[in-house]
Amino acid sequence: MRDQILTQAKRIVVKIGSSLIASRASGLRPDQIERLAGEIGALRAGGREVLIVSSGAIVSGIKKLGLKDYPKTLPVKQAAAAVGQSRLMWAYEKAFERLGIQVAQILLTHQDLADRRRFLNARYTLAALIGFGVLPIINENDTVAVDEIRVGDNDTLAGEVAHLVDADLLVILSDVDGLYTEDPRKNPAATLIPVIPEITGNIEHRAGASSTFEGTGGMATKVRAAKKVGEYGVPTLIVNGERAGLLPAVLAGEPGGSLFLARERRLTSRKHWIAFTLRPRGQVHLDQGAVDALAQRGKSLLASGITGVTGHFEAGDPVVCLDPDGKEFAKGLVNFSSDALNRVKGLKTQDIQQQLGPQEYEEVIHRDNLVIL
Repeated sequence: MRDQILTQAKRIVVKIGSSLIASRASGLRPDQIERLAGEIGALRAGGREVLIVSSGAIVSGIKKLGLKDYPKTLPVKQAAAAVGQSRLMWAYEKAFERLGIQVAQILLTHQDLADRRRFLNARYTLAALIGFGVLPIINENDTVAVDEIRVGDNDTLAGEVAHLVDADLLVILSDVDGLYTEDPRKNPAATLIPVIPEITGNIEHRAGASSTFEGTGGMATKVRAAKKVGEYGVPTLIVNGERAGLLPAVLAGEPGGSLFLARERRLTSRKHWIAFTLRPRGQVHLDQGAVDALAQRGKSLLASGITGVTGHFEAGDPVVCLDPDGKEFAKGLVNFSSDALNRVKGLKTQDIQQQLGPQEYEEVIHRDNLVIL
């Protein structure tokens, strides 16, 4: 199955970590960029469609601005990103120009992905670029992004892009070989795991304990990204990008890296967007009867099953559903504001109009807008 996935994937999102192409001491590493461009060019020549999500802009800007340390304040980070982003794109442009490949820069924030219309616009733009044979190079728009609209790290962004473009495979290039049975620096007998069929709690714990990655992400963010895109049906390969020729070799079926398999029953694009892109604005607490109706019988959420409301939200906002033990088990788009829900929680459907007047919806969350997590 591993060979089939890797050799047959046509549309691939490749995330390039900052440690591969930039360092605080020297700024950008043009030799590395040219090598990776050559390997990606070879994949395209073999009929693959490739999109790049690239880190490295801030590190490049740090060197150019002469900063001694990584920026601690948001304005300085944004200034470094503004300087470094243009240098990073120029390096990519020159590297791919030698191969006769045109590139395009795409800058995104979480706000672009959380708005469904902007999400679809980005999807159509990327599809058009691919259709023209242009190689999209994507990064977070760090120059303007603040915490409220940031994706946060490029592993997560790469996962979002894989969903955005209906990729067949997400490849995360970093400076380690993949996921090991244990930390190989502490235990030389640790072995690389070539295939991870399912991301269990044990796998997540092992990734969280890893400290072998540099940058804003780590193995934990890579495994989280793999878990999210796996729900959409996209497998993830983590592989060492420092080893020349390894990427095309692995995609040709050679050993290397760790492949995280996807779930067989994939979420639709819209439900994946609800589950993993949108950030919840509040919580609704449910009784056990409502939990069973949603999780086991595929029903919509009604007001009668709600025991409590937390947070402030408006109709149309994303909220999470909590079971009687306080565990998150579902997420959806709510049809009532938090103020309205506090007035009608626990009521039968026919009693809601007495409290709120005529309503467009009977369901608090319709099953088409609900995802069981």
